[in-house]
Amino acid sequence: MMELFSDKTQFDKPLADRLRPKEISEIIGQDHLLGKGKPLRTMIEKGELHSMIFWGPPGSGKTTLALLIAQFSNAHFVAFSAVTSGVADIRNVIKQAEYERRFHNKRTILFVDEIHRFNKAQQDAFLPYVESGKIVLIGATTENPSFEVIAPLLSRSKVYVLHQLSPADLKRIMRRALDSEIGLKKFNPVIDEKGLDYIALISDGDARRALNTLELAVMATEPDAKNRRYIKMSIIEDVVQRKFLLYDKSGEEHYNLISALHKSLRDSDPDAAVYWLARMLEAGEDPLYIARRLVRFASEDIGNADPQALVVANAAKEVVDFVGMPECNTALAQACIYLALAPKSNAVYKAYEAAKKDALETIAEPVPLHLRNPVTPLMKRLGYGKGYKYAHNYPQAKVNQEHLPKSLRGRRYYFPTDRGFEANYKKK
Repeated sequence: MMELFSDKTQFDKPLADRLRPKEISEIIGQDHLLGKGKPLRTMIEKGELHSMIFWGPPGSGKTTLALLIAQFSNAHFVAFSAVTSGVADIRNVIKQAEYERRFHNKRTILFVDEIHRFNKAQQDAFLPYVESGKIVLIGATTENPSFEVIAPLLSRSKVYVLHQLSPADLKRIMRRALDSEIGLKKFNPVIDEKGLDYIALISDGDARRALNTLELAVMATEPDAKNRRYIKMSIIEDVVQRKFLLYDKSGEEHYNLISALHKSLRDSDPDAAVYWLARMLEAGEDPLYIARRLVRFASEDIGNADPQALVVANAAKEVVDFVGMPECNTALAQACIYLALAPKSNAVYKAYEAAKKDALETIAEPVPLHLRNPVTPLMKRLGYGKGYKYAHNYPQAKVNQEHLPKSLRGRRYYFPTDRGFEANYKKK
């Protein structure tokens, strides 16, 4: 057994490191991967190794999983940061891996944190060693590996998706910290459900952030005469430096507030929309979640009555990505006001739903021959593209030809309203 989790814990280590799980059963919130009988859990318990990539939000357990895999497989573990390491460091790791294999009969796990930060050339450097089995690569990333990891490396690795931890998960983790000898128990902390709910909410699913906040709140609280520390909400608010607005612990208020925002927009009430937006943001809601809902609203409830609405909503989303909170709050407010005042139409939404129904419930007929592109001589001989009318060769670029499969000819999905720009579309 590796000494990755020594019991000689030093209290100068961060709380999250001191409480890092030593067993699979101690990991909270990833049951879809680590529940009994799940393939990843079975693989870890058997000590089997293959290259893999853990994709998930911050504080969801990616590093912990890598350490547990090394522990159960009795492998040599090397942590490698994409922020501070380069290709030259890879060569040193390979030399050490060869030594461990030859003299200690140990395989080497190379754990690369933030693997998405490596460029293509740096990622290419791993390939020959992964293919030869000299190293088992475990990458961790918060970004979509389909876009950030090169295809050859991705094809040689299994991707495991870790979910964001729920508020309930974070509360379980914090209670463990409060009751643990290597956690905060020696400080005799006392904190109520309201305080735990708030920390869980503002931590955005990040266990490390939740534990750091909890630890700071305990340290900032003076013990009473009986040496107990009663953690007040005011202390927690001072620690996190943000106003206290709590969603209820069941999560219902989260959905109530987004529903109120959505319906205020739909009913063209900009004042209510901005109010509900502020309630959500100041309570710690993820601004990107709100931005995504605004983008959806722009298509679903406004559509072509004002095509600019989608542009405005997407621009607000880009601001959230670029500057984050609190600076993005005005961009979201601007988008809310625009969407509330825009003319409304759900014609695009209804068109798609009707088309989806036909796509799912009717036979999948072949694309009509005249709509196919004859890219080879054989395809041309088979009639691909035959009879197709090129629109630009006709007055006003309008042609009378069928574009739907035979069984759906004449079917209409889009019925524009008389509101906004759609009034013009309806005339066309």
